[in-house]
Amino acid sequence: MTNSVELPLLINSIQDLLPHRYPFLLVDKITKFKAGEFIQGLKNVTINEPFFQGHFPGKPIMPGVLILEAMAQIGILFAKLTAPDEMKDKLFVFAGMDKVRFRKQVVPGDQLLMDLKLLKRKAIVWKMEGVATVNGDVVAQAVLMAGIQKGPAE
Repeated sequence: MTNSVELPLLINSIQDLLPHRYPFLLVDKITKFKAGEFIQGLKNVTINEPFFQGHFPGKPIMPGVLILEAMAQIGILFAKLTAPDEMKDKLFVFAGMDKVRFRKQVVPGDQLLMDLKLLKRKAIVWKMEGVATVNGDVVAQAVLMAGIQKGPAE
């Protein structure tokens, strides 16, 4: 484990750790991190997001599944920052979601703040509890599980 992460972690460092790229990179900054415990990151939501063209014209709302994806990407960053040598070059994929709830809509101009804490790590699966807020109001929450890709992609 490492605690020597210089915060905030900005986009260039995030891109060094995540395979995601535009238009699917949904993390702009990591603001808090404690190895093996928690991470906090944010996404600045702008009208330029490609999903707003169709979700929904005249009433742009960030799709809930993309809020979950943003939380998952922050979870991957947590794993890679917690165990950098072990997780280097590993590809994470969703393994499951539980207790998913959407509380409020996320719209252009919002800053989506996401807090995740580690619940359990077992072998190749990481389980985290995530809460997404905008201006202190909970917009989504979930328990997310991700696993390390095994097989040909490795």
